[in-house]
Amino acid sequence: MDGEDEFFDSISYSHQKLTQYIRKKGVIQQDLAVKEYLADIKYPPVGDFQKGLEWFNVSEPLSFTKHLKGKVVLLDFFTYCCINCMHILPDLKDIENEFSVEDGLVVIGVHSAKFENEKVSKYILAAVQRYNIAHPVVNDNESFMWRNCDVHCWPTLVLLGPNANPIVMLMGEGHKEDLLLYIKNAIEYYKSRNEISSHKIPFKSAYHLLPDLKGPLLFPGKIASYIDEQNNSEILAISDTGSNRILVVQHDGTLIQEVGGSRMGFKDGNLEEAQFNAPQGLTFLDNYTLFVADTENHAIRKIDLKNNHVSTVAGIGEQGRDHKGGRSGTCQEISSPWDVCIFKTPDLGSSTDNNLKNVLIIAMAGTHQIWALFLADTIWWKNQRFTAGTCVCIAGSGREENKNNQYPHASAFAQPSGLALCNKNKEVYIADSESSSIRRLSLVDGKVSAVVGGDRNPNNLFAFGDKDGKQYESKLQHVLGLAMAKAEDVLFVADTYNHKIKKVDISTNTISTINTSGTNLNEPAGLCISADGKKLYIADTNNHDIRIIEFDSNYSIVKINKLELKLNIKKRISKIDKSKLHLVLGKPVFVNSKGGKLIITTNLDFRDGLALASDAPQNWNVHLPSASWSCVPNSDSNVLNFDVVISVPPMDVENAVVDFVYNLVTCSSDSCFPRSFIIQQPVNFSTNAPFSQNVSLKLSLDRSKVALELLNKY
Repeated sequence: MDGEDEFFDSISYSHQKLTQYIRKKGVIQQDLAVKEYLADIKYPPVGDFQKGLEWFNVSEPLSFTKHLKGKVVLLDFFTYCCINCMHILPDLKDIENEFSVEDGLVVIGVHSAKFENEKVSKYILAAVQRYNIAHPVVNDNESFMWRNCDVHCWPTLVLLGPNANPIVMLMGEGHKEDLLLYIKNAIEYYKSRNEISSHKIPFKSAYHLLPDLKGPLLFPGKIASYIDEQNNSEILAISDTGSNRILVVQHDGTLIQEVGGSRMGFKDGNLEEAQFNAPQGLTFLDNYTLFVADTENHAIRKIDLKNNHVSTVAGIGEQGRDHKGGRSGTCQEISSPWDVCIFKTPDLGSSTDNNLKNVLIIAMAGTHQIWALFLADTIWWKNQRFTAGTCVCIAGSGREENKNNQYPHASAFAQPSGLALCNKNKEVYIADSESSSIRRLSLVDGKVSAVVGGDRNPNNLFAFGDKDGKQYESKLQHVLGLAMAKAEDVLFVADTYNHKIKKVDISTNTISTINTSGTNLNEPAGLCISADGKKLYIADTNNHDIRIIEFDSNYSIVKINKLELKLNIKKRISKIDKSKLHLVLGKPVFVNSKGGKLIITTNLDFRDGLALASDAPQNWNVHLPSASWSCVPNSDSNVLNFDVVISVPPMDVENAVVDFVYNLVTCSSDSCFPRSFIIQQPVNFSTNAPFSQNVSLKLSLDRSKVALELLNKY
């Protein structure tokens, strides 16, 4: 283009340059504009990945000269703590569903860490598993590729051509439609030049590396407790985040109710059919009512245990960008709620302080704010009136900062991810993860003030470490969980990336470390105090466990245990009408009687001219014998070939069967029709069987039947 500014020579300004091409041609000719841009640009190829880096989701390191030659490559520069990086993962999955590796697209996550903890490959592996990332990921631990591509912020996306030649760089969120346009035209353009290859990539799912004897939980995020007044016993709610379900258990771990978990999704209804997507924070309103921060559905859900029902009370099921709020319930869009707690506030319009109104406080990580959902008509600060169901921001400007202020909307947070209420002082304490600090918000007037960690400079979000002390002299690392002691004198802290539990004297703003040596905590993210105040429950996320610390009256540790979950007392009853579906029975697979792991790989092959109907919905999902089993993934739209990892408990049911339910639309040359069938995989137990077992299944589908072949022999 004539008169082009010199700064357009930098890849950092390539998106502005491409936008100019489209603007000049007009939207109707945007495909032509992109192809003209592709013909004109001459950015030099980027250097290859360093040798010796650790990769995930592939069986060998990838290179531009071998695996990626002839591919359009989308590099996603991310760090796994970053909420903005999490927000684009659904976009990347949609893009991968639109363009396959065989079509010519490969998506690669380039992990360039912010925190020291994030440079360690085993923690990146856990994050890849936790966030359901299926594309290849490389640990760019020295930020070589970051510098190679001149990246400056998270997230950044860099699209490369089939010879590692840069096409365009996009910074931040919200580029899905642009990327779909650019990738479509890049594949078409380079294919016309015979530069696109359809070869495959050596994928190998990171789920295969889950522990053999993991137990029933998968990356539990948060935990809450409540006293069941009828039975005078404590009940716990656990957000089993990786399994997209909520478990309600007795204090000894015995299952009361499993909510959701059938598949990842966004669905209200009865407890068995309801669907969640990576739920995090939860809190009890009463014996039967539980509120949940359904994080990746961008919604607040209400679980009614008495009436066996889940409903959505805030959010629209998609990420919102509103920083003010004020609408009611499901009309109000929100963004990545991460934790919740209930505050009982006096109604300022009432003549008595006994007239308390329930307000749900929300740590809104996605917009870096604190919001509230008013559960009843309430008069709030400065005589503001809110009707029941109103969801609104109560503190934080929306800028990502560590800014304290006496005026709530002039303050700023950095990915608030944990809450703890102090009723005595009418304050809520906030785990501000990206500033690695603890903050407090007055629920009387909205003043925001510092407690421990972080830095006086509100723009410094890199003031992290591992140091006890008072206020700013102390240092934390990406703190996620908080719990207030029963006496409300001490705040317990899950210092997540330091893998420690700490306590804060809230009267002096001083923090100290609790000695939990020998427990080997692994990114603990959720805390709650028992009703008697003598136990601290810990959601030990990457260990897939709930830990229990027992204290004496001085908060010295008496004992540390693991909560043994007893989830097999309720055998799942399938709601599938199997009489109407074609059943194919596989050969039994043997697993050790003490439990273990099944890695099941399936391949679907069509015969007699049959094929999947293009643009028709296709899906599969897994039905497990009981809540003590878990499976990841447990559903997807990729039906041709997939693998799942099933965590098998110690022998809890005889004649266990895992059902793979397929719902397809198939076409022949003259007609299209739906096909639904079940592959039943029997699982038997033996004291001599291995803990880990690999199973390869080949399915053949023609117009009249489904055939199943077990490829590996035992």
